[in-house]
Amino acid sequence: MKEKIIALPKLNNLTPTMESTALKLMEEAGELAQAIGKLRGLSGEKVYLDEKAVLKAIARELLDVAQTAVSLMFVLEEDYGVDLQEAMQEHLAKLRAKNYLKQELS
Repeated sequence: MKEKIIALPKLNNLTPTMESTALKLMEEAGELAQAIGKLRGLSGEKVYLDEKAVLKAIARELLDVAQTAVSLMFVLEEDYGVDLQEAMQEHLAKLRAKNYLKQELS
C-alpha cells in the first residue's frame, strides 16, 4: 500500500475544545472549497492567478484543513482519552472492507 506520511505539530498558545476545533475545521474546509472553485474560475469570476499560484493556494488551504484535523485529534486524545492508534487500525480495516485499500503483495 502506498502511503504519504505528513507529521503536523501540536499548536502552542491555544486552548482548543472539540466544538471550537470542529467549527474551525469546517471554516478551513470552506476556504479549501473556495480555493478549488473560485481560484479555478468555477464561480464565474475571472481568475487573475496562474495555475501554479492557484495550486499553491489549494495546497496551503489543504494543509490548514489537515492541521486543524490533527489539532482535533490531540483534543480527542488528551481531553477524552481516545486511542487514535486503535481508531487508525479500525479506519484502515474499514477502507479495506470497502475495497478502497488493497494490500500490496510482498
